[in-house]
Amino acid sequence: MTGPGLLTALWLAPLVGALVVVVLPASARRAARPLALVTSLVVLGVAVALTVGFEPGGETHQFVESRPWIPAFGATYTLGIDGVALVLVLLTAALMPLLLLAGWRDTDGPGGDRPAPNGRRTQAYPALMLATQGLALVAFTSLDVLLFYVAFEAMLIPLYFLIGGFGTGAFGDSGADRARATVRFLLYNLLGGLVMLAAVLGLYMYTDRAGLGPDGRGTFDYRLITDAVADGRLQIPPGAMLLLFAGFTLAFAIKAPLWPFHTWLPGAAVAATPASAVLMMAVVDKVGTFAMLRYSLPLFPEAAATAAPVMVTLAVISIVYGGIMAIAQSDLLRLIAYASISHFGFIVLGVFAATEQSATGSTLYMVNHGIATAALFLVAGFLVRRHRIREIGYFGGVQQAAPLLAGVFLIAGLATLSLPGLAPFISEFLVFVGTFEVYPVAAVLATSTFVLAAVYILWTYQRVMGGPVAPGLRSTPDLTTRERVVLAPLVVVLIVLGFYPQPALDVIDPAVAETVAHVEGATR
Repeated sequence: MTGPGLLTALWLAPLVGALVVVVLPASARRAARPLALVTSLVVLGVAVALTVGFEPGGETHQFVESRPWIPAFGATYTLGIDGVALVLVLLTAALMPLLLLAGWRDTDGPGGDRPAPNGRRTQAYPALMLATQGLALVAFTSLDVLLFYVAFEAMLIPLYFLIGGFGTGAFGDSGADRARATVRFLLYNLLGGLVMLAAVLGLYMYTDRAGLGPDGRGTFDYRLITDAVADGRLQIPPGAMLLLFAGFTLAFAIKAPLWPFHTWLPGAAVAATPASAVLMMAVVDKVGTFAMLRYSLPLFPEAAATAAPVMVTLAVISIVYGGIMAIAQSDLLRLIAYASISHFGFIVLGVFAATEQSATGSTLYMVNHGIATAALFLVAGFLVRRHRIREIGYFGGVQQAAPLLAGVFLIAGLATLSLPGLAPFISEFLVFVGTFEVYPVAAVLATSTFVLAAVYILWTYQRVMGGPVAPGLRSTPDLTTRERVVLAPLVVVLIVLGFYPQPALDVIDPAVAETVAHVEGATR
């Protein structure tokens, strides 16, 4: 048993910060955003300390903290990180200060349902952002299945209010559009969570029969369960294992989102503010793909092997479908949301190809997609906010009026289509190579993303940024100082990881190798 440590501080700081921001008196409401920003920087400091102290190639799970939680059911408060969790923790911590800065004026705008700068909503918005971050960090670091489930579901609460209460109705959506998108987001994810809860309880029942817990009863301890799966002490009938796998993976596929469970994402992405949409796509949705690698494969290796062809097929459909739908969009932000569906398909493909190269590429892709999507969606959001219109056809010639904005959009777009020299290229290449070893047809079909992405990114850039200046756009302001501060680190990281991804790979490789070895050993 260990006491509170860095991992507890990691998730507790944003939740405490959110609470403090919410209870600020009316006279201090203007301090809400600076206080939230300072809190996010504290969280980033803790994440950096974890990164510095992490030993690649050392113990699989490091900084482990464990205390009793619900002893009667074998549930514990157990946290720990491996290389996969670490890079996602660092992504989550690094993005939040930038997102808070990007959304600094999201509750200020004129008219409509926008309140005055000193309104209560000025406190609620950054508090909900911090709460979402804290719960995501619990999910990434949990080593107890029940604790993970609680965080996985609890994330829906602040996100629901971020989408429904702070949406972009002034950008062209009516309140009814926003309400429909919010309800669809909630219903889809609640359905997945309920199915997962049944699977969590079913898994506990089998651990209880095997007497895996310290007291000879059941357990939710991830490490105990995976060890028992590896050495044969936990025997689950094939049919039951397939059902449990399906229960877990359905929830993760909805969160990811994977075709055909994706339909909630485009509406939610355009209904939310750009900053909260990035939080959803770059962080929260990554909990789904992370959980596939963390739970679906190691807990149910035989079922995962059986279901792999189906999951690979769905992933390829997501890749192609997302790309085609992105090309068909006339809404700039919806286009980026569909592009994300395509990229999530590539991540899932790498996970279920289950080779060391594909899984490593998939993990790195989670990080790189988060950075690239953040840059592209935010710069597009900055442009949309200037004119309060999302229609691509409205724009044209923006590069003449706002060359810096157009330049960042181009770099982020080229990263999204995985141009060599930018971060997503190496991760997409690893997924492709690793998948080709076991599913060559799927890998070849997945290469269509290169063509589709080139079409929807370059064509969009040409229509929005190129050509003569459209009426009403000549006075478009270029990036402000605050916006440059937000976007500059994202662009720098895209370039640095594009040319030198080795530090990230050194952290990811050992954890991925152990997961793949565990799955291969259990399925022999």
